[in-house]
Amino acid sequence: MIPAHLTIDPHFVVGPVNRRLFGSFVEHLGRCVYDGIFEPTHPTADEDGCRKDVVALVRELGVTAIRYPGGNFVSGYRWEDGVGPVDQRPRRLDLAWHSTETNEVGLNEFARWLTKVDCELMYAVNLGTRGLQEALDVLEYANVRSGTALSDLRAAHGSPEPHSIRMWCLGNEMDGPWQLGHGTAKSYAQLASKTARAMRQLDPDLELVVCGSSSAAMPTFGEWERVVLEETYDDVDYISCHAYYEPLAGDYGSFLASAVDMDRFIDSVVATADHVKAIRRSTKTMYVSFDEWNVWYQSRYHDVDRITDVETWPVAPRLLEDVYTVMDAVVFGSLLISLLRHADRVTSASLAQLVNVIAPIMTEPGGDAWRQTTFFPFALTSSLARGSTLELKLDCRTYHTTLYGDVPVVDAVATHDADAGATAVFAVNRSQTDEVGLEIDASHLGKVTIGSAQTLHDEDPHAANTLTDQERVRVEPNATARLDGGVVRVTLPPVSWTAITLVESREATA
Repeated sequence: MIPAHLTIDPHFVVGPVNRRLFGSFVEHLGRCVYDGIFEPTHPTADEDGCRKDVVALVRELGVTAIRYPGGNFVSGYRWEDGVGPVDQRPRRLDLAWHSTETNEVGLNEFARWLTKVDCELMYAVNLGTRGLQEALDVLEYANVRSGTALSDLRAAHGSPEPHSIRMWCLGNEMDGPWQLGHGTAKSYAQLASKTARAMRQLDPDLELVVCGSSSAAMPTFGEWERVVLEETYDDVDYISCHAYYEPLAGDYGSFLASAVDMDRFIDSVVATADHVKAIRRSTKTMYVSFDEWNVWYQSRYHDVDRITDVETWPVAPRLLEDVYTVMDAVVFGSLLISLLRHADRVTSASLAQLVNVIAPIMTEPGGDAWRQTTFFPFALTSSLARGSTLELKLDCRTYHTTLYGDVPVVDAVATHDADAGATAVFAVNRSQTDEVGLEIDASHLGKVTIGSAQTLHDEDPHAANTLTDQERVRVEPNATARLDGGVVRVTLPPVSWTAITLVESREATA
């Protein structure tokens, strides 16, 4: 058994855990919206055509904010197509995913669905094929109460109350050559700056996100951030990060250490932002919106035959429907640990995506909805991670990876809610063969008890939940967790993710 030691001290705070860290992402891509969220013929469909079983699972997942409507899709999207009488809405070709968009669901329908799942809307504007005027128009339509042409039009479309969207993305992945309207960092930054300043003339309290790199592997990474921020620093509040991970050529050791790459990505973006802050003599701090992240087997998508005949582009095809394993969920849980570890600067994040498309929730048309393996670490972390992230002292051995060099066998983070007297510890064992005997020194918390200890693990790290076996994998109580003299001892199985809660004793005093 590999020994590991972790010390928790509530005095060493990284930063508060912003509830927007537990956001997600819905794009008009594949079956995320149609046959996922929206299926009027489904037995559980409500009066708006939305699947109630999906609503229940989204609420259980604990999502707080949802980025919409894209994604690559947004760079060719005309928001006006998705409002007004449904039978009068045009069908359009979606160049991003070679699909046909029916526009049955648009801004108003999606905003109403968000009230069912108790989520905030984070809206992305099209800075690919459109620009400043379109952004102002959709802002007026969405947020102005009444008395203007577009706000009154929204009311006429059945949404009398404004949607009051606070957070807006200024385009999507504009560094990517695949993106409609892709240009240089300078040309994008100038458009983003002008758009941001115009939107703030309508509402100075908006929270705006400028596009950072779509991957740390992009050849322009770093320089893109510098150029964009030098142009937009005074106009925006966030810069975005996007990252996806998959095992390459069976290199599971590196795959299990994916959070090391996420840590470095975040640190690099923060360093660049702080460099721009310094040279501008600014007192403003730039935050990170990690608004696309997940395990995604992109190689599978690139290996399949693309739909090329424009006459046959389908509606809501089955695209990017990855089936996630236990190992995928452990890596996923480690990525959540990385986001929490940077809570002082990463204050918004969006799991990409929510339903069917590289998603924690899967559905079958006319049939069941079920939880993928990745559902469990997200739901538990969203539920348990409260208060502030703590800076931990972790001692454990390392192992060598091809991609990242020597990395710790254990990855861990802790959050502490001083008001509730509750601490949550999240830990991953990256070893593929050995158990870890983890000791957690909780003596600095005072007198505590173990509230719960739960582990995601399976003897087969490639086990998954599927339509025919929907509960093959689940989180189970970890019966090894013991508390002795302020020290928690727990065994972490190989390739596992564990969540432990500690509850402070608050005895009444005279």
